[in-house]
Amino acid sequence: MSSKKTPITRLCRSDVDKITVRGHDLATELMGVRTFTETFALLVMGRLPTPQQTRLVDAVLIALMEHGLTPQAIATRMIALCEPEAIQAAIAAGLLGVGSRFGGAMAATAVLLTEVVQAGEKGQEAAKDIVARARAQKKPLPGFGHPQHKPDDPRAVRLFQIAREDGLAGAYVSAIHVLSAEVDASFGKHLTINTTGAIAAVLGDLGIPDDIMRGFAVVSRSAGLVGHLCEEKEQQVAAYLYGMAESEIQYIE
Repeated sequence: MSSKKTPITRLCRSDVDKITVRGHDLATELMGVRTFTETFALLVMGRLPTPQQTRLVDAVLIALMEHGLTPQAIATRMIALCEPEAIQAAIAAGLLGVGSRFGGAMAATAVLLTEVVQAGEKGQEAAKDIVARARAQKKPLPGFGHPQHKPDDPRAVRLFQIAREDGLAGAYVSAIHVLSAEVDASFGKHLTINTTGAIAAVLGDLGIPDDIMRGFAVVSRSAGLVGHLCEEKEQQVAAYLYGMAESEIQYIE
């Protein structure tokens, strides 16, 4: 016989007349009683969040939901142009773009913040080392900088405000501001703490693992991409961009 233990799940069980999610009856205790955000947090955190935690997670999801005609949104619209009957394919195409440049850098930022947090009283020294390494390697620091939002990203400002108002700002929020001060000192100018940087901090203080944080972006951006598909039915942005590329991009032998 194999010595390996049989895997278990604590997420969900379906019976003839009942669906149980993390110990809660889906139909009677969650549907019409709890919000989507609360139930999502229940799945990820293993327990129902407090009202304050719900407010913060909801703000995170809203912050990432929409940011205009990003490459992700364009990809979704383009696939919808190719295969309008497969909405899931169009959304999946857009979600593949949730990466280190657009909406998904919070995991990499969280790793740096954890380094600062774990350094304890030497957090400032750890922050200096992080900045020095990035500059020596000529790599951008995840969580910092934005092509549009300067000097501050309004979404980041609001997330920090909500976290502080509800008593949820802890070691990770402090760490990103320590790191920000060292970034500014090293570059001789202020670099924006962008929304993914702020999200890494507030989710870190909620105990969300680094490698799960990007999942919040995936869940949130899915909703935004559905909005783009709704608008595409009226505006045909994809066809316009396709035509513009055909006419504007020169072929040279």
